[in-house]
Amino acid sequence: MSSLPRFSVSISSTHDTDGPARMIERARTAHAAGFSSFTIGDHHDMPVPYAQNTPMLGRLLAEWSNRPAGCLFLMPLWHPLLLAEQIGTLAAIHQIEAPGKPFIVQTGIGWGAAQFVNLGADMSTRGAYIDAAIPIVKALLAGEHVDDEAFGLRGARVGLRADVSYDWWIGGTAPVALRRAARLGDAWYATPGANDDELAAAIEAYKAAGGHRVMLRRDAVVMANHEAAHARAASVVEQGYRGMSVDQLLVGSPDSVATRAVELAALGVDELVIRCAANEQDHALETLDELGAIAGALG
Repeated sequence: MSSLPRFSVSISSTHDTDGPARMIERARTAHAAGFSSFTIGDHHDMPVPYAQNTPMLGRLLAEWSNRPAGCLFLMPLWHPLLLAEQIGTLAAIHQIEAPGKPFIVQTGIGWGAAQFVNLGADMSTRGAYIDAAIPIVKALLAGEHVDDEAFGLRGARVGLRADVSYDWWIGGTAPVALRRAARLGDAWYATPGANDDELAAAIEAYKAAGGHRVMLRRDAVVMANHEAAHARAASVVEQGYRGMSVDQLLVGSPDSVATRAVELAALGVDELVIRCAANEQDHALETLDELGAIAGALG
């Protein structure tokens, strides 16, 4: 077990019906199963029901005691002051149930022309935006008064903050994004679709730039029966799940998944961030429960 990476959970915000209730149940199940941390994602202008991250996380934090938690922000879609205010309030809420535990801030560069257009953001400058915004958000969360002409800030400050550490996971796959993760982050948040060769090359480049920790998201279908898990994963993929193939998912029995996790650890992965691939609640809860023995053994 010592050669396994840690297991955390990313709870899907997209559901056909009754999404918030399903997310609450998944958070409770993941906590009982022993996952080390949990996060939720960020997207806008969605054609399907999608629970927005800041209000939803505020509710989910009540289910997550004594462990780190946080969420993803597609930073070019957020003004730095507004983002720092949301993070500050969420971190203060988190401290009620998890005093002294870090609040996780995952960052993504964003994609999809529609959400950029409808939020008045510019896709062509998103890399420069995130490079400039992260130091400003960090300064605001540290209690500084910030002036910045580009963002129109004059003595800006965040009124509600928590006296906690923030754990920054910086996403992106391009060479410049890997350097950004090493320079501005505490960890690199790796894409869920990378194969082993791509992942190994990216980890090497990230660490060459001075990076240390690697968090890899993997969408998963885990069942007690190995063959049943593969059949279920094949059905999920046939329905067009995120354009992925079965090979890009974490699939199988707990034993086979543990073996695969050891292989990923050997590539340099420190933590696997599990997203349940099956939309059906019973399948998602089964994945979390079956991984619980591994996560619990890791503490």
